[in-house]
Amino acid sequence: MQDISQVYTNYHRPTWDEYFMMLAKLAATRSTCLAFPVGAVIVKNKQVVATGYNGSPSGSAHCTAQGYCYPELSSCDASKTMPSRAVHAEANAIAQAAKHGIPTAGASIYVTLEPCLSCLKLIISADIQEVFYETTFNTGDKALVRDSFINEGLVTLKQIPLSEATAQMAAKFLLQPTSVARLVEM
Repeated sequence: MQDISQVYTNYHRPTWDEYFMMLAKLAATRSTCLAFPVGAVIVKNKQVVATGYNGSPSGSAHCTAQGYCYPELSSCDASKTMPSRAVHAEANAIAQAAKHGIPTAGASIYVTLEPCLSCLKLIISADIQEVFYETTFNTGDKALVRDSFINEGLVTLKQIPLSEATAQMAAKFLLQPTSVARLVEM
């Protein structure tokens, strides 16, 4: 049996930002969108207050279940004219908080994809102060509008990548039982 003090020498604990981003990535696994699986987590005082993922509105057929977004359209991103059927992850997280009477003022949101402008305006209106995202979305004129909100001090945005060490550790935790004594190196 290995000395337990040696086990923790290779242990990698995620930062708070990495932790919440991993939770957003887990929320994205519930997505029913064929184009972009996205997850969101609203956090206040280092506590998760709501989660969301993108998909069709409650009660509507899931795109993943029917195999398409619209008849003869395999995915919402396959059309330049048809709007997405999905409620975005950020909107679903904010709606979840509202549904349960949870205030979002002063909170942060972690999202796997940078919010579109509509979601960013919703985030600002919900008084969420910080947005942490994994993948960039807004470019060109959309980035200019986003930057104007940042320059007005309405919100801050920060891209958060997961470190390789955190991703590997998370994969081990997801693939192996975690509530057992750690008698081997992580």
